Amino acid sequence: MSPVSFFKCLSDDTRLQSLLLIITKQELCVCDLTAALQLSQPKISRHLAELRKCGLLQDERRGKWVYYKLSPNLPAWAIDVLKTTAQNNPDYIANSLSQLNKSVSSETCC
Repeated sequence: MSPVSFFKCLSDDTRLQSLLLIITKQELCVCDLTAALQLSQPKISRHLAELRKCGLLQDERRGKWVYYKLSPNLPAWAIDVLKTTAQNNPDYIANSLSQLNKSVSSETCC
């Protein structure tokens, strides 16, 4: 993976927030991300497909839900960039994390 393709994949706010949430929680399903980002399922799924196509995520179907986590083939430098971004910019995903936690505690999701 080249740095140019890596950063192009992250150039959209929805994709970047989704990826940082997945890094923070290690694994999330589509319904988790729709609740966290307050966006429609088709929009979230489209962005997740793009991240998968870029080689940043891998997916796993469990029943009717699809779960996403970082690709094991992601270079170490890319993982470091993502982890550093998530750790040093907590305000960027704070609202989304709050929405996610509300969704999980109310069990309105998978």
